[in-house]
Amino acid sequence: MNEAIETVDIAVVGAGPVGMTLALALTDGPWRVLLIDSRSPAAWAGDPRALALSHGTRQVLTGLDAWNDAAATPITTIHVSQRGGFGRTLIEASDYDIPALGYVMRYRELAGRLATRIDAASLLHDTSLVGLEVDAEMVRLRLGGANGERTLQARLLVHAEGTPGAASDVRVFDYRQHAVVAEVRPNAPPGGRAWERFTPDGPLALLPLGDDYSIVFTVPPGRAEHLQTLSDEDFLAALREQFGGRVDFVASGRRAAFPLALRVRRRLAGARQVWIGNAAQSLHPVSGQGFNLGLRDACELAAALFDHTDDPGATQLLDRYARRRWLDRSGSMAFTDGIVRVFSNDIPPLRAARGLGLLALDTLPALRHFVAKRMIWGARAWL
Repeated sequence: MNEAIETVDIAVVGAGPVGMTLALALTDGPWRVLLIDSRSPAAWAGDPRALALSHGTRQVLTGLDAWNDAAATPITTIHVSQRGGFGRTLIEASDYDIPALGYVMRYRELAGRLATRIDAASLLHDTSLVGLEVDAEMVRLRLGGANGERTLQARLLVHAEGTPGAASDVRVFDYRQHAVVAEVRPNAPPGGRAWERFTPDGPLALLPLGDDYSIVFTVPPGRAEHLQTLSDEDFLAALREQFGGRVDFVASGRRAAFPLALRVRRRLAGARQVWIGNAAQSLHPVSGQGFNLGLRDACELAAALFDHTDDPGATQLLDRYARRRWLDRSGSMAFTDGIVRVFSNDIPPLRAARGLGLLALDTLPALRHFVAKRMIWGARAWL
């Protein structure tokens, strides 16, 4: 006898925040949705990362009853400057009649809140996708886990896990930079102010997180290795040097580093498959665009599915979704990539041009609002 094969409408591989947001957005739809995650339950509980969440992301998560207000630190002001050059600008939430430009939250706090909203029956833990076959009607998934292999059929497979790999359809640009991340304690509470400081090595961000700052220090690989070997005192001295006395620090937490590259999947949709979040694109962390872009992927895909409820894997539906995402994706990639390329150097003419650009942002409200709204709402701020 042939083994009975379980069938669902939509299988989502990856139960991180983007995958869970998609599943929640589809809750009231006519589909059976199954989340598949390679990790064990609550594997994110010890994750030390901090996420920069835009005000637009808060609006989405609030609408899904998945916003963790108690864990969110608001960003009310962003101070932007460059080391070794003139020019600076301030972006204020009060200019946009919103409570904050964005928020900082630990990954585990966001994932934990989303997990409380997910029906346990719609989630497979400790299960990996080990193979698949696609035909005109279904995607057949081979899943592996502690209890052996099983087969599942879905009318649509959503990839929401991992980063674009070394496939011919993936464009990769290595920034030759590493991000050193840590939490540091300033000598005075952040007061809602975030700092984006451009240095010859790369951007340095301070994001308020409670009474501390979550830092993203972008440097060449060799310097990243050196920074990790420093004592806490010497590491804090290196941070002070970058800020020229504007900010002081009194303690540092554990440091980690990871390489930075732009990885972009050119085609978001294939035969009964679609890629969202980091599985679709992995951006430089400057200006905190990557996660917010991935969340907008999930929301746009949910909207496209509700517009076409008959067959969630229909080619017309997936192609329409990919077209809708072009402006937001290309704009976010150009925005972050352009900032990194223009600001990560110490060429005198470019340093002067950067100073003039920062001065223009500070003195021309229309230009500053254009940039701020892009960070807050993505491409829909332009529409």
